[in-house]
Amino acid sequence: MVFGPTTGVTSGPTEKTHRISSIGLMYTYMMYGNMYDTGSVGCKQDSEGSWAIGVFYGDSPFSLKPIEAGDVLYLFFETKNSITMQGDIGVARSIDNGASWEQMGVVLDEEWHLSYPYVFDYNGQIYMMPEGSKKGDLRLYRAVDFPLKWELERVILKRPLIDSFIMKYESRYWLFGSDHSRISTKKNGELEIWYSNTPFGPWKQHKKNPVYNTDKKTGARNGGRPFYYNGNMYRLGQDDGETYGRRVRVFKIEVLTPYNYKEVEVDLGFEKPTKGKNAWNGARSHHLDAQQLKSGKWIAVSDGDRTPSGDTTRRYIVGWMLISATGLLVFVMGMLLGFVRCIVPLSWCPHTIKKRSDSFLVWERSSLLASRLRHYLSRLNRLSSVLRCKVNPKTSLGRFAFVVILIASIGFMFAGIGYIYGGSGGHESYAINHHYSQFTMLAMTYDARLWNLRWYIKHYSQCPSVREIVVVWNKGTPPDPTEFESSVPVRIRVEEKNSLNNRFKIDPLINTRAVLELDDDIIMSCDHIERGFKVWRENPDRLVGFYPRLVNGPGPLEYRGEKHARKFNGYNMILTGAAFMDNNAAFARYWSEEAAAGRAVVDELFNCEDVLMNFLYANATSSGTSVEYVKPAWAIDTSKFSGVAISENTQAHYRVRSKCLERFAALYGGISGRMVEFRRRKDGWDQ
Repeated sequence: MVFGPTTGVTSGPTEKTHRISSIGLMYTYMMYGNMYDTGSVGCKQDSEGSWAIGVFYGDSPFSLKPIEAGDVLYLFFETKNSITMQGDIGVARSIDNGASWEQMGVVLDEEWHLSYPYVFDYNGQIYMMPEGSKKGDLRLYRAVDFPLKWELERVILKRPLIDSFIMKYESRYWLFGSDHSRISTKKNGELEIWYSNTPFGPWKQHKKNPVYNTDKKTGARNGGRPFYYNGNMYRLGQDDGETYGRRVRVFKIEVLTPYNYKEVEVDLGFEKPTKGKNAWNGARSHHLDAQQLKSGKWIAVSDGDRTPSGDTTRRYIVGWMLISATGLLVFVMGMLLGFVRCIVPLSWCPHTIKKRSDSFLVWERSSLLASRLRHYLSRLNRLSSVLRCKVNPKTSLGRFAFVVILIASIGFMFAGIGYIYGGSGGHESYAINHHYSQFTMLAMTYDARLWNLRWYIKHYSQCPSVREIVVVWNKGTPPDPTEFESSVPVRIRVEEKNSLNNRFKIDPLINTRAVLELDDDIIMSCDHIERGFKVWRENPDRLVGFYPRLVNGPGPLEYRGEKHARKFNGYNMILTGAAFMDNNAAFARYWSEEAAAGRAVVDELFNCEDVLMNFLYANATSSGTSVEYVKPAWAIDTSKFSGVAISENTQAHYRVRSKCLERFAALYGGISGRMVEFRRRKDGWDQ
């Protein structure tokens, strides 16, 4: 199957030739660098975004869902050359229904920019019609060795049409495209139609050309290959209103003749991304390529970007404005402290120049501009002393003003650097063998911590791999899940008994293998959550978390903080208040008959459920490692501000947990001999 128009996909070869089920268009910027040389410059950040491609399946083009895991699929797309900084046409192949793709290389490279590779089958031959408007015409290429080798068949129209497609409707072939070179054309709001008896032309203009020349958000510019469904033809158009390529709109064609054209918008039924910059298509998606398979199912590819058009430029402008503001504030601090006594050099002020030529003196006496400049610069230089008089740094007001300016300067500087070098602020999930997955977040809380829970759900629901948030409600009146601001479903699981054992209760409604147990008073970046998830996927039989502890002898077992583990360069426990685990294995282990005595200790002391889980994991592993550590760049414990944490009194909390260590060691054996060293993994995340 062939996807074209900046994407094209095609089925594997048949007896005579490569049979193509042309799937549709999609426009995407694939930043793979120069595909001729794997050692080339690589990806460069620019204002055009970082486009990606998603594959969807469904019973119809209006019920498409992302694939969960046949035919060989070929995907044609625009890839940006990092050397020439222009678009070429690349191809990738999938043999597992689009779950993973093999990059095959660049198949079309011209001296001008190429995009939107519209691929189709005509009379047993495969053709590609890419957008090459920079050349000033519309060209048709034929596959001579599909999918890698193409040659120019002919120039079918000497007009610089962009995002064009050809479709057969009734007895004619119809060419849809936009010509932005026309006088008075509204960019991205213009659409033209041409018709012919063959895809090669000659082409005649529609009598109402341009059929659209209107606002760019109306979907005039093509956004994908048209498709035929239930006796109707549909056209896809780009909504470029808020930003270039904001979304795809679908129009049902009701009238198409050489003299008239009418279409009405219909709902595509696509689920809108809810995770903003953390979703691969969170900011925009402007091309869709859909087609029906022989099985009756529909397949589609869609592009997406997590940032709006021009985001890089905007961040640079804002960043340098903030840094300039920092410089201005530092200058003001210098004036307050007396280090800066004049705003402009004294030599700039005409009346301070001791030796001047006669011609300059004549010009100065006769020039009103020079007089005003002399007066202005003199007054400007007095501003420094005036400011020191009004805001004396030796007074309380002056010291306060100095502190405010200092804090503002530091804030502006860090914010400016963040805008310039910090990227778009979006976080991506980490692939393993080109595959991605999702996990369920689980937080245990009660009514006194509701304020924590609100920001917790709002923040973590936008992490890319989070599928659902389950709240274990231990005490008080539970909240309504709809009152939370969340990008994923939120489920409140109300417990009858206030017990810490509820954290690991078997929950058949959890639909993911991975569960992240994360206390509602811990906040860290989505990127480090995603790092932990990747490490767990590589080690699903272990507890993978962010807070390491070391329990070692000789002498009585004593619970101590991370500093102790760092001292001995090792750990053998991971706190499950922030840890990934296997939903089925961990919870079944915790609620086994073997763990009953340990659960009783947890209820007795109202503590140590995480310690018990570590002992159970170690006990279930005859030898080797049962825990893995991932270091977060930063983490904030908001319970320190609320006073509702059970560990508020650290020393008392540690004494209770030391008792737990002794009792669990007696029940399940020691874990002192299972120390894992820091900095042993190649990813460097366990520093």
